Order: sequence, then structure tokens, then C-alpha cells
Amino acid sequence: MHFVIMGCGRVGASLARSLERLGHDVAVVDQDPVAFRRLGSEFNGRRIAGVGFDRDTLEQAGITQAYAFAAVSSGDNSNILAARVARETFGVEHVVARIYDPDRAQVYQRLGIPTVATVRWTADQVLRRMLPQGQASEMTDASGRLVVAEIQISSAWVGRRLTTIEEATGARVAYVTRLGEGELPSADMVYQEDDLVHLVIRRENVHDVERILDGQPPKED
Repeated sequence: MHFVIMGCGRVGASLARSLERLGHDVAVVDQDPVAFRRLGSEFNGRRIAGVGFDRDTLEQAGITQAYAFAAVSSGDNSNILAARVARETFGVEHVVARIYDPDRAQVYQRLGIPTVATVRWTADQVLRRMLPQGQASEMTDASGRLVVAEIQISSAWVGRRLTTIEEATGARVAYVTRLGEGELPSADMVYQEDDLVHLVIRRENVHDVERILDGQPPKED
């Protein structure tokens, strides 16, 4: 898959190298060409010098083919603007923005853009928001049989009970992140737009669960 990263500081460079090691195609955008030195000589992805929220620059980086986009520069405004351009102009479904101010991060969560505040930021957290969960889980039990994964769910499931999701997939909802806050599921809780649903899944079933939740829910009686 193709990934676009805005910002080639230590965070962006680490993220780019990690994605490339996983076998993905990566393009990195930064205003300062010197920053690309952090990628190292073995990095084979694209290096695009330019402003990360400029449409022409993003098109050079292959944004129209991107599976996911990460804005991890040093500026909150630039990151959120770039993330919104990627999603709203180019239709990239999976975007994440690095935000220095945790209070502002909650506001952007309400706009439907996953954010990670710097105080708790790690490259692993961003990877979990960019990659299909079969490749990056949040937690694995000691035996390796179960994973907790944040699964992308089609908007067709909005309004359906979380119990319907469990029945359709055989997984269990561990918790839901709603408007930036974690919530334990209740019996009558329904899936809302922009919810992040964290499921406990047997490792061998992750891809099947992703496929089910990416499609249409079962017809209601």
C-alpha cells in the first residue's frame, strides 16, 4: 500500500522507515530538503520538498493513491490543515495528525480526524491508526492467540448496536473511544460516526473481522 507522511523530523523519519520495512510504498513531504537525511541511505521511498498541505505537493507525493496520510510536522495548524486537505479534498480515509496541545486534539477528534497529543505520542500509536489492524494490534495476550485491535468500521454500521457487531464477527468490544474519551460498552450502546471501536479478536480471525465490518451489516428483522 502507499502511505504519505508530512514532516521528516525524528518522528516522521522513524515512521517512514517502519512502514517501508513492512513492505509498503512511502512518500515523505518536508519543506526542508536537508531533513531527508534522517531517512538514511537505505530508504527507497519518495522525498518531496514542499509544503505538506499544498495540493500540488500532495499530488506529487501520490496522495490520490494513498491508503493513509500522517501529518507529523512540528506545527499543530499545519498538521491539522494537511490532514483535512488529505481527507476532504483527496478522500483519504485513514488520516492521523500529531497535535501538541491535548485540548485542541479533542476538538479535532470531533471533526473526525484521529489525533495523537505529543505528551503521549509514539510512532507505534500512529502506525496503529494508519495500518490495517492485521498488521498492527494494540495488545496481544500472553499466548499470542488474542489481540486487541482498533478496527475501521464502514459508515453503513452507524446506528447499529455494538452487540450486533459482536454477533456478526464473533469478536468482543473491549471499549470505544468517543470524542477522544474511552467508554466501556453497555448493552444498548450503538456505533456512532467517528467512534473508534477496539475489539478483542482471535488472531487468525482478524482479516475476516475487517472484511465483515468493511461491508454492509446484516439486515434487521
